[in-house]
Amino acid sequence: MAEGLLRTHLTAAGIPASVGSAGLLPGGSPATDHAVAVMRARGVDIRHHVSRRLDPRVARLTPLVVGMARRHVREAVVTYGAAIERTFTLKELVRRGEKVGPRRPDETVSVWLARVGTGRQVSDLIGDDPDDDVADPIGRPRQEYEATVAELDDLITRFVALLTGPGGDDGGPPGAGPAARPARPGRPGRR
Repeated sequence: MAEGLLRTHLTAAGIPASVGSAGLLPGGSPATDHAVAVMRARGVDIRHHVSRRLDPRVARLTPLVVGMARRHVREAVVTYGAAIERTFTLKELVRRGEKVGPRRPDETVSVWLARVGTGRQVSDLIGDDPDDDVADPIGRPRQEYEATVAELDDLITRFVALLTGPGGDDGGPPGAGPAARPARPGRPGRR
């Protein structure tokens, strides 16, 4: 679900980016019926989504890794080799981004991410924290999916606004857009 929303918001903002998702569980699962229905209601088609498992190469090479829960980020960093400087929960990324401010017109995404991640340490990822985690609706009623999608939509809207920076465009020189492929560690089917 997050992948579909992020792709939709980035496209609407005119930000070229490659967006993908991967989880910690074995891949091959389609999006759940509730996920498809809730996303269809928002104009996003995820019918053909199939989950993938995160692999170390993707984790290490992806410019921005966004997890839905702290445990996903912890695993991406500790087990799969993602760089902590560019691996965040969505909530943490937005919270820290709003604290440091949007990307400046002269700033690349990687420089902005460095500002956002200043002072982070692997020890910050210990334990779970509702301030960092987006609830996983898998196996729950449709209302839980709707609540999760509403939360994701709000967070992703805020994230894209931070990326576009002041003025509402991509906030940087040509080619400085977030050529990111956010791998979303999470549970299969939660797309």
